[in-house]
This record gives sequence, structure tokens and C-alpha cells, in this order.
Amino acid sequence: MDLKISEMMAMQEELYQANKEDWSPIIPSVGKSKLLWMIEEVGEVISIIKKKSEDDIMNNPTVREAFVEEMADVLMYYQDVLRCYQVSSEEISNAYMKKHRHNLERHFKQEHAAYLKKENK
Repeated sequence: MDLKISEMMAMQEELYQANKEDWSPIIPSVGKSKLLWMIEEVGEVISIIKKKSEDDIMNNPTVREAFVEEMADVLMYYQDVLRCYQVSSEEISNAYMKKHRHNLERHFKQEHAAYLKKENK
């Protein structure tokens, strides 16, 4: 299975509808809170990376399942942040493609060297 962004957003809406009496609304003023929850989930991913070896993440089914589950949590909160700010799947897809094309043309080493030179002035 390979989910589309629009499918993930619809799944988050379904989850929200099932829990909306107990959860914060999906509105712009809640976006920051959702982003902070997402960062907490990123912290849980980092914790697995720090505490387990790359070999465990790649080859131990229990560790890998926990790692992937935490990554899924990050994606779920990411979808909620998009939904709070009413960013459509098309809008984020277009921005992603535009940024991808831009990054393909970038010279990261040169940009980094120029940044360091500017920072040291």
C-alpha cells in the first residue's frame, strides 16, 4: 500500500470526527499545539535512534515496528498541522514539487561555504 497525501488527510479527518468531542478543534489557533505534538513524536523517533543501533532499526522486527510507528505518528500530526491551516493536499504537493525542482538546481556545498563565510564576518 502507498498512501497519497489526500488519503492520509482524509484518514486524519475520520479520526478527528470519531474523537472531536474530546479533542481540540482543527483550526489555525491550534496549529502551533499540533506542531509541538509532532515535534514530541520526532523526539520519540530520535530516542529510538539514540538507544538502538542502526542494525536493530534495520533488522530487529520489534525495534523496526516501534521506529516506523513513531514515524507514522509524526506524519499524523503533520497532517493535522496542514489541516489546521487549511493547506490542501494539492497545495502541499505543488509546493513540494516546486521545492524539489529548486533543490535539484542548488549547489549545497557552495551555499554552505558562502553561509559560513558570511557568518564569520
